[in-house]
Amino acid sequence: MRFSLDQLPYHVPATVTGIAWESLGQADAKRLRNLGFDEGVSIEALHGAPFGRDPIAVRIGRMQVAIRRAQAQTITVEASSMVEAAGS
Repeated sequence: MRFSLDQLPYHVPATVTGIAWESLGQADAKRLRNLGFDEGVSIEALHGAPFGRDPIAVRIGRMQVAIRRAQAQTITVEASSMVEAAGS
């Protein structure tokens, strides 16, 4: 099942399937690349801020980082098939 990262339910492992780099500003794109965001990377949304859920905390690889919801909307992810099968 595919989602934008901001729509991925919390604590559901997923894989990045695409990033709309052209939708990001140059500084934001550079930051995400430096943090390791790229297609094929494992990711998990952990939690959001209490009001408005912005920013959101995500685990990418072994790191935990905070990104803005607008940035998360440009990242397409696919939930892990093992989690989908468990939920069926």
